[in-house]
Amino acid sequence: MGPDPSRSLIAHTVRRIEPLCSLERVIVATGEALVAVTREALPDLGADSFIAEPVARNTAPCIAWAAQLIARRDPNAVVMVLPSDHHIADEAGFRTVLERALEIAEAGTITTVGIKPTRPETGYGYIEAEHELYPGVLKVSRFVEKPDLARARDYLASGKHYWNSGMFFFRASDMLQAVEKHLPELHSGLAEIESAAQAGKESELQATRRVFQALPSVSIDYGIMEKLSRLAVVPGTFGWSDLGSWHTVWELGTRDPLGNVGPKDALFLDAERNLVEDLRTRKTPRVVALLGVKDLCVVETDDAVLIMPRDRAQDVRQVVEELKRRGGPV
Repeated sequence: MGPDPSRSLIAHTVRRIEPLCSLERVIVATGEALVAVTREALPDLGADSFIAEPVARNTAPCIAWAAQLIARRDPNAVVMVLPSDHHIADEAGFRTVLERALEIAEAGTITTVGIKPTRPETGYGYIEAEHELYPGVLKVSRFVEKPDLARARDYLASGKHYWNSGMFFFRASDMLQAVEKHLPELHSGLAEIESAAQAGKESELQATRRVFQALPSVSIDYGIMEKLSRLAVVPGTFGWSDLGSWHTVWELGTRDPLGNVGPKDALFLDAERNLVEDLRTRKTPRVVALLGVKDLCVVETDDAVLIMPRDRAQDVRQVVEELKRRGGPV
């Protein structure tokens, strides 16, 4: 069964892995405010398939908490962590790579997937790896932050750098041991939640809210993965794109003869390779016209308009932080 454009990204994520993981074993982690809409997008999943973070604390607390809940249900579980906003062109190839990653994880080595780069991308983090651990599997040497263009070109030419996909594979018990060793504060918080769970759902819920409020915000890369002495990566080439990037939205969009992507009423005059995205919830009639410009990204929301070069789309966080500082819309 191929992709259905009417489905949400998260529904596609679940559909892609059905041959590897039955629906009753799928766990979806989201924020409390998004549980209802997420359940609507995934009507085939039961209520126990959804867990809600009371407050966002980056990926390490979320993944570790999910691993603990999964281990409670199945102490021998092998876990796949898959972001919900990825586009995969070659789904059969994708599953082949995941099957290999799961094999390595089941044998006791925490594993990730690295995407062979196709361009000198400055918006992604990279994984450096060159020494083979097993056939088709490399040992991670280090994680590399988002590079400048010159360094990204070097990474592309090196043959030993891969885009960090954010996908991770591990036995739940292995992840919890890594948390205990490298993030003791998080480990203590999880232990408090687990202890409260013995007293019932309400006690567990209260403890989860209390613990998450006090936890530091830390990524799984920085908090765990970069500190492991042995981390495996399976290289992949299956048409991967991170749809969290405006550049990728343009890349996968329907372009006019001059490479512009936008709503049908957008006006492009002597303009090339631009993206116009209308995210307004109140769709009052309005035409966005671009004249004599190239490689721009224009994003409309209800209370703000963002205009930036497409190659700086990954820097949008700077705008968000400044708006927060001013107390404006974000």
